[in-house]
Amino acid sequence: MTTSDKVVELKGLLVKDTEADWVSNLWTKWDNQRAGKVEEWLEAEKYIFATDTTTTTNNKLPWTHKTTTPKLTQIRDNLHANYLSSLFPNDKWLTWIAYTKDAAKKSKAETIRSYMENKTREGKFRNTVSHLLYDYIDKGNAFTMPTFETRYKDGPLGQRVTDFVGPKAIRIDPNDIVFSAHAADFESASKVVRSRKSLGELKKLIQTHTGFEDWETYLEKRTSLHNAALSYSAADWTKASMYEVDGFGSLQEYYGSDVVEILEFYGDYHDSDTGVLMTNRMITIVDRTTVVRNIPIPTYGGRAAIRHVGWRLRNSNLWAMGPLDNLVGMQYMLDHYINMVSNALDLKVMPPKKIIGDVEAFNWEPNGEIHLDENGDVIEMAQSFADAYAVLSYIEQLENRMELYAGAPREAMGVRSPGEKTAFEVQSLENASWRIFQEKITQFELFMEELLNDMLEEAHRNFPLLDTIRIIDDDIGVVEFRELTKEDITADGILRPVGARHFAQKAQELQNLVGVMNSPMAEKLAPHISGIALSEFISDVMNLRGYKVFSPNIALAEAQETEALANAAMDENEMKQSVSADEYIASDGDPNGTRSKGEEELPE
Repeated sequence: MTTSDKVVELKGLLVKDTEADWVSNLWTKWDNQRAGKVEEWLEAEKYIFATDTTTTTNNKLPWTHKTTTPKLTQIRDNLHANYLSSLFPNDKWLTWIAYTKDAAKKSKAETIRSYMENKTREGKFRNTVSHLLYDYIDKGNAFTMPTFETRYKDGPLGQRVTDFVGPKAIRIDPNDIVFSAHAADFESASKVVRSRKSLGELKKLIQTHTGFEDWETYLEKRTSLHNAALSYSAADWTKASMYEVDGFGSLQEYYGSDVVEILEFYGDYHDSDTGVLMTNRMITIVDRTTVVRNIPIPTYGGRAAIRHVGWRLRNSNLWAMGPLDNLVGMQYMLDHYINMVSNALDLKVMPPKKIIGDVEAFNWEPNGEIHLDENGDVIEMAQSFADAYAVLSYIEQLENRMELYAGAPREAMGVRSPGEKTAFEVQSLENASWRIFQEKITQFELFMEELLNDMLEEAHRNFPLLDTIRIIDDDIGVVEFRELTKEDITADGILRPVGARHFAQKAQELQNLVGVMNSPMAEKLAPHISGIALSEFISDVMNLRGYKVFSPNIALAEAQETEALANAAMDENEMKQSVSADEYIASDGDPNGTRSKGEEELPE
């Protein structure tokens, strides 16, 4: 086969479908538009994971010291730890809010809540949320979507048994999604999501996930392209191809590997062939040439179940800012000043020397000798570095301001602000300082609420005939394994994560109640306060459910029980003493029988 024939054959293999052409162009266009934002992410990431300034923008400074102070890293870890503990303060972070009377029945609500608790626990939902929080902090934007997975494992007898069946949350890397940044809102914006998977992963997805049944035909075509990459020369590929795939040196290298690039478009588009406006479509493109599927978005509402949350929102752009974006310059200053002071200290301890006349080579050391002629001299160029040392206090102020700007109060790490305060004042100040933090975590919790309900919908659409979940009865502490059908999780309502919002609200309510109870009003209010209702409030705030610390009038019942036991013990003691006296009398004053036969008791 001649070179020209090979080029023609390759062009035939690489011909682009119509949708593949414009979806690939959309990805390139929107990816180029956010190039500046990606550069900001990379700069912040270099500071977060830097071990010295040589890998950051501080590498051009003239200092001999290259130390970096990991302040951005500490703020990141502080925010992540507190965000995660606020979202999942305990096991009771999820609740069901019913919209109808039937959906509000205890059995229905408990079943749906237990089902989702079971699937989020087995599907490692908390780990996924942890990674999403890092995106939220590092890049200011987090993206996710649900999927339904059926996973199997080998049983003890070699049989194939179900390991996991249910909905899972998928993190979308912010680098792998683009959209129309100037749309009215993210939900209505068209989107393109990029992923890269190996051929083995695709084959596994066909077996374990829904929606991948049509990929068998593509895998056959990919085999032909892989063989072509091995048999045709680089020159043939250069002449035949007019495009490249991100992350690969050439198209030949791309097809020679077992990695597949997947672009998925979600939204509306105009079909130029038919002149029809296509709405709510999902188009999957592979290799930027082939359309694997073009179907209606598989959700009940017809909208893509891709969710987005931004840390600092913009009015004119859907790409949000992160808490660290404005702090990169301050981190630059921090490293600059710390290394400057270190250099100044070195200059003070070992200042430069002015050498006059003929001086032999010498070592500047204790008890060292310097040999010079009669006109020679060595003089230290001592200077005052008081101004440099004054910077140390400014460095401390800079670090405190960085935490303040990021909405991470120092009280979160156990550092108390100076000044004498009452317990009520401390609680009031702490709640006030956490307002930015609470607002940002509430934004994320609303994003998580959308994700959880998308997962429930995904489970409802793909539910198997039967599923078994583990349910724990909080009242009696009994573990029950229950078989569910699709009808059991069908109800009108929403799932709501209540970790951060619920416990922040309850903490505020408890603080207000303590303030009232410690005030002069408490005496007048005492006759109108329900002890039972107050105990229920304390149990709810402190999450004491299951321990049965509070129960109506339980103290009186326990006191009566204690008194009854004490009376019974007293009666038993009296009975024993009475029996002992009777035995003594019956034995004629010799209860142990030690008196010899015939021996009589002497008269007094």
